[in-house]
This record gives sequence, structure tokens and C-alpha cells, in this order.
Amino acid sequence: MNIVLHEPEIPANTGNIGRTCVATGTVLHLIKPLGFSLDEKSLKRAGLDYWQHLDVRIYENFEDFLAKNPGAEIYMATTKGHHTYDEVSYAPDAYIMFGKETAGIPEEILVDYEDTCIRIPMNESIRSLNLSNSVAIVLYEALRQNKFAGMQNYGELHRLHWKSEE
Repeated sequence: MNIVLHEPEIPANTGNIGRTCVATGTVLHLIKPLGFSLDEKSLKRAGLDYWQHLDVRIYENFEDFLAKNPGAEIYMATTKGHHTYDEVSYAPDAYIMFGKETAGIPEEILVDYEDTCIRIPMNESIRSLNLSNSVAIVLYEALRQNKFAGMQNYGELHRLHWKSEE
């Protein structure tokens, strides 16, 4: 699975998204310009010590991203999408793109992806959700559809054992 951030602005959001990507084995693609430096403390703090394990790829612009990922199945997360995020089927190698926090994905890009624009339902009294929350919502639906392939699906206690294991 692939998460694409188009011109992200807030380092803490990108750090949180990076941590989610490490937890799920997802590749993070960052399209410049970025609103921060990749060595910022807040980026690393949000990603904790997981950032070193992140598969992150950087692109100069959207055209560079397309050239380096030919044939990519791209879903555009936008409040303007015709389909909700749970109405589409995500392939295991799908790309899910999110725009910058203040403006989303530019309409100049969206118009070429009308059929794969997806949205998260919400009350009309709010413009959008936090970027890292939005990524988690959509990514976990895509992973669920793919039966959480390659992910641990059970939990263990740290010091004790579950009573059913005794």
C-alpha cells in the first residue's frame, strides 16, 4: 500500500503519518514543496524512533511522482469526491493521495481523477478532518479490504498472559 502526501505543510502530521506507515508496512511518498525540513525535531518527535524504519520517497512535483510511478492506481482523498472511501476496492499496491492541510489536492489535479476521488463522510459544519486522522481512516479501510496482509492480527500482554492461555 502507498500513501502520497501532496505538499504537506505540518511536520507533526507527516511524522504521525510516517509512524502509521511503518506500523502497516506502507510506503510514504512526499511531493514537494514541503512546508518543513525532513530533519525537523517535530517531524521526528511525532514519528518517534520509527522514522528510521520508514520507506519514504521524495518527488520534486506531481509530474515527477507520475513519471516514477507509471501505471499507479491513485485514489485522491478530497472532500469533493463522488465516492466515499469505503465504496471503492483498493488493490494491495494502491496509491492513496492526500493534499496539503490548508488547501487539499489542487483542482487542476483532481479533474483528471474524477472516478477515483474519494471522501470521508462528515457533518457539513466542518471543512475537513486532521490530515493524519484522515490517512489512518482511509488506509485502514484499504488494509481491511486486503485482509491486513502481512500484519500481525493478535495481541500479547507484556508481563502477564491472557487467562485463556493458562
